[in-house]
Amino acid sequence: GKAKLPLVVRTTCGAGMGAAAQHSQCLEAWFMHIPGLKVAMPSTPYDAKGLLITAIRDDNPVFFIEHKMLYGIEGEVPEEPYTIPFGVADVKREGKDVTVVATAAMVHKALAAAEELAKDGISVEVVDPRTLTPLDEEGIIASVKKTHRLVIVHEAVKRGGPGGEIAAVVAERAFDYLDAPIKRVTAPFTPVPFSPALESEFIPNEAKIVAAVREVVGA
Repeated sequence: GKAKLPLVVRTTCGAGMGAAAQHSQCLEAWFMHIPGLKVAMPSTPYDAKGLLITAIRDDNPVFFIEHKMLYGIEGEVPEEPYTIPFGVADVKREGKDVTVVATAAMVHKALAAAEELAKDGISVEVVDPRTLTPLDEEGIIASVKKTHRLVIVHEAVKRGGPGGEIAAVVAERAFDYLDAPIKRVTAPFTPVPFSPALESEFIPNEAKIVAAVREVVGA
């Protein structure tokens, strides 16, 4: 318990560039399963800088996973150094009808889906964990206790993915607050296709998130 290993491994994930399976997989669940490793997955430039500085200053090994489709996005980032604590989720959009927990690039698709659903009076709360290890269980549960419904969105395949762990936490600790079964919107259990048409279908999209939310709210 006294050993230190201050190591940051920056790596990429994510489909959408036609790079096929070996360059597009989302393997965060592999690293989540290893005790002692920390796993960060930023979705915005602001979060990326703050989390990276926190990772560099940490005495434990950190896998810093960057979605390739987010490299081109822009956002306000202070010039001075700042940190974002690990294990603290960020509510990207407040809502009252359903909680959508999304990671990395899926945060932006969840926000787009929330905008679409708002047109029909469905209020979606979008929660970005920012780190998967440690996971902000309290923050996620607090949101579920408010909305009573949960949809989890990630680009990793469903089987053995991070959504299963999040769903288990909520089922174990907040089951009585749920008014509907937990839904997961993920990639299918298959290698990432090289074909652009198949790759586009493989990646979770706004329409699939909208459909999942409508299902849990009964709309």
